[in-house]
Formats: sequence, C-alpha cells, structure tokens
Amino acid sequence: MNISELYTLTVGNPPDTVTPLTPAGSNRRYFRLKGSSTLIGVEGTSKAENESFLYLASHFGSLGLPVPKVAAVSPDSMSYLVTDLGDTQLFECLHDIDLLEKTMEGLARFHYEGITGLDFSRCFPVSEFDERAVMWDLNYFKYSFLNTAASITYSEPRLQNDFERLAADVAALTREKGTFMYRDFQSRNVMVADGLPYFIDFQGGRKGPAAYDLASFLYQARARFPQTTREHLIDTYIKAASRYESLSPTTLRHEIRLMALVRSLQTLGAYGLRGLTERKPHFINSIPPALAALGALTSEPFEEYPYLMEVIAAITKPVVAEEPFDGLTIRVTSFSFKKGIPEDPSGNGGGFVFDCRAMDNPGRYEPYRHLTGLDRPVINFLESRGEITKFLSSCHSLIDRAVADYISRGFTSLMVSYGCTGGQHRSVYSAEHTAMHIKELYPDVRVLLTHREQSISRTL
Repeated sequence: MNISELYTLTVGNPPDTVTPLTPAGSNRRYFRLKGSSTLIGVEGTSKAENESFLYLASHFGSLGLPVPKVAAVSPDSMSYLVTDLGDTQLFECLHDIDLLEKTMEGLARFHYEGITGLDFSRCFPVSEFDERAVMWDLNYFKYSFLNTAASITYSEPRLQNDFERLAADVAALTREKGTFMYRDFQSRNVMVADGLPYFIDFQGGRKGPAAYDLASFLYQARARFPQTTREHLIDTYIKAASRYESLSPTTLRHEIRLMALVRSLQTLGAYGLRGLTERKPHFINSIPPALAALGALTSEPFEEYPYLMEVIAAITKPVVAEEPFDGLTIRVTSFSFKKGIPEDPSGNGGGFVFDCRAMDNPGRYEPYRHLTGLDRPVINFLESRGEITKFLSSCHSLIDRAVADYISRGFTSLMVSYGCTGGQHRSVYSAEHTAMHIKELYPDVRVLLTHREQSISRTL
C-alpha cells in the first residue's frame, strides 16, 4: 500500500497534492499530503525501525509528551501517516533563547517521564547503549571517516585500546544512570509549531546516559553555540530535571563533555559515509565545522585516552601546505568586503571578483541571520527571488570562457571570488554553486573551495 492509498483509506478521499520533502540523513522518504486533511507521510526501508518509531510515538504520546501523533499505519508497517508540524526546524530559531529553554525542559521530560512503563526491548536496533553499541559508533568513525577521509597513518592496536576504554566508561554510565537516550537529539530533529518545540526522529532511541542527548544538542557543530549559551542551557536542564532528582552540575558537565567526544566521532563517521561516499552536499559541507568543533573540544585533552587524542590532533590540525597538482587549479572563495578581497596565494594575482551585494540580503531577516548560504532555508530564500540565478548565469558565462582558455594555454591557476556584506549568505551560495558548476563542466581541473568567513575549506 503506497502513501496515497493509505491517506485515502484514512481520510476518506484521495489527497489533492503529494509533495516530497527534503530527505534527511537516512533513506526514509517524507511527503506532505494535502486534501481535506494535511498529513506527513513516511515511507521507511526497515520494518523494525518503523515499528520502533510507532511504538515510541504511541508511548510518548500517551504520556502527554510533545511528539507527532500517528494517524495511520500500512498493514506491512512500511509506511505511516503522522500529524503535520509544519516546516520550521529549531535549527532556524537558534537565536530564540526562550525556545531553547523550552527545548531543554522538554528533553528533561523525555528523560524522566518518558521511561515510565517504557519497554526498551522494542527499541531499534538495540535496547541500550552498552559497550558493543559504543564500539559500533567508534568503528563507524574509524572505517567511514578515518580510513577514507583522513590522510594519516595510525596504530590500530593502540587506537583499539583507547576505544575499548572509552566504550567501557560510557557503558558504565548507561548501567548507573541510564534513561531514555534520544540518540539523535539535535536542532534539526525538533520542530517548532505554535511557538512550542515538538520532538521527532526518535526511532533510534535506547537506554543510555541523559548526558549524551545534551552533548548531541549543545555540541552540534553547525549550531555554533557559544560556551555561554551552552552553560545557560545546561543550567536550564538541571533546573527542569530537579523536579525529578538532584543533579550535581559538576558531574553532569563532565559527563556531557565525555559524551560530546563520542558523539563527535560518530557524527564524523556519518558525514564520511553520507558525504564522501554517497556524495550528499549537506554532509560534505558539515565536515569542516565538525572537525573544528572536535578540535575545540579536545583542546583540553581527555587524558584517559592518550592515543585517541594524538589521532584527533592529527586530523584536526590545519593544512599548511597545498598538495602539488599537474593541471589547472581554480580557487573559488566567498568573503566579506568588510574584511578585504582575498589574496591569490599563487602569486599570479588577477582573476574574477564578483559583488553579490545588489541582491536582497537574507541576513537582514531574523530567520536567516544565524544561517549561511549552505543552509536550505537560505537557499530557498535566494532561489525563490530569482535574482541569484540570473546573476550566476552571467558570472558563469565569463568564467567558463576563461577556464577553457586557461586549459588550452596550459595555465595552472585561476581565482574566482564572491563578496557580500558579511561573507555568510549570498557569497557563500554563489561560491558553492560556482565550484560545483566548474567541477561538473571541467572534471579534470582542481577546485579549491573556501568560505573564508565561515572557516570552511575543501577540495573538489
């Protein structure tokens, strides 16, 4: 039974429209079905995962926790319908401290109220965050990121020793302080409706430390929370949790930092698989800030895991020398005019500098102020106006002719720079799309893409 048939059976008439929604990291597919009722349809790829979500949604809903309500389930449990919570993710509202506080209060409810009568055996894929489950995450980092994306050599036995020590420490917390661990608690998995946070995508939850969810949220690389905000939100959580038990702020902060280490490694594994292997742009773009966040986290080393600290130091240190390349290298850069036009490190000078400031600036609008041109809401804002498409078409017609000429004449360096007011929205979007355009049209050139003000660099 497909999603439209399930809607028809549930509502009594077929949907007027079925609109695919932007996919997330998994292979589940999401749709908005509109008709006499508006519902979100989900088509999963794993029956066990679907059944875990459906059980947890029903359980949490019965306790009055803010989750989507399940409207219908197909006979084979491979698709289902839930209430529509709109399109606003908490990620777009990170400037709203009141909303962040409500989210921390809601998380405390999940941890302490959500476990009432919860059957952990129905969680997917495992019931608790034990040594084996932690090792899966650590090996995910090793095989999907360290072995494929990081050009370093390391001692497998020494790294394994630290992995096993770390897994044992986390599993001990699960045994001593285990609650419902949301597992993927981050701002893209919280929807905002009527000014309130609603929690989604908890199907990977299991028994585990509450500190893991706090670490996942507070140390999400692209959220870029300042430490003062992290501390405030931890205090907010402690105050909410005090209704259920007395927490030691010092102990909880230590546990959060430890869980942030595990979560950061697992996240890099996911970015390696989804980005570098499956070539999903959002995950590729997320690698540099994730490495920067991991470097900041371990600037005060975890002395219990000395060799892991050496490996992390090696993969998070800045690249100081550019690899030699026999061909044309094109540097595409976004920047802020306030901080000056980028210099050409090749010494050749010249190149193209395009001014994006004539276009409407997303940064002038509160919903986009803390986002960048890599984020979907900003992309939608720019593309819906049409200005940037015409602008880039004109830019690309000049660039394409120059690239073809440079290749034919054996030149080795060309620079293309896009500037705007803050180097955050319009220039980032333009540089990103130009880099992809050049690489698609001229696959044999090397493209060095840099978003200068965002501290993001990568090679195409």
